[in-house]
Amino acid sequence: MRFMVIVKGTPESDKEGALADPQLLAEMGKFNEELIKAGVVLAMDGLHPSSKGARVKFSGKNRTVVDGPFTEAKELVAGFWLWQVKSLEEAIEWVKRCPSPHTGDSEIEIRQVFEMEDFAPVLSEEQIQHKVELRAELPNQTANK
Repeated sequence: MRFMVIVKGTPESDKEGALADPQLLAEMGKFNEELIKAGVVLAMDGLHPSSKGARVKFSGKNRTVVDGPFTEAKELVAGFWLWQVKSLEEAIEWVKRCPSPHTGDSEIEIRQVFEMEDFAPVLSEEQIQHKVELRAELPNQTANK
C-alpha cells in the first residue's frame, strides 16, 4: 500500500526565508535515512512557503488564480513523503518515530493513495491496464507492490 504522509505547515514554517533549526534538520535527516534503508520511501520533499505558490479555484468552466501567501496555516503543506508500507498501522508507527517537524505543535497527516485496482467497480480491466502502463512510463516511477 502506498501512503502520502503530509507534514502540515505552521505560521512559522510558512514565513518567507524560514529555515528549520539545524538540529531538527539533522534529526530529520537521520529519520529519512532509516526510512530509505527500510525501503519505505518512494519520494519525499519539503515545500517553499505559500508566498511562492498559487491556488487555482474551479467554478464550472471558470478558473481563478489566487497568489500566495495563504492565510490559513492549518491548510498548508510544508512537505511530504510517499511511502510504500503494508498497512496504515505501519505508516502510523513510522510517523510516531518521526522527529517533530516544527518547533512547537506539529501535525502529520497520513492518507492512502488510490491504486488502479480500487477503480475496478467503475473502470474496465482494459482501462485499468492502460493506466498502469501509463504510470510505468513516469520518470523515477517505482512499480506498485
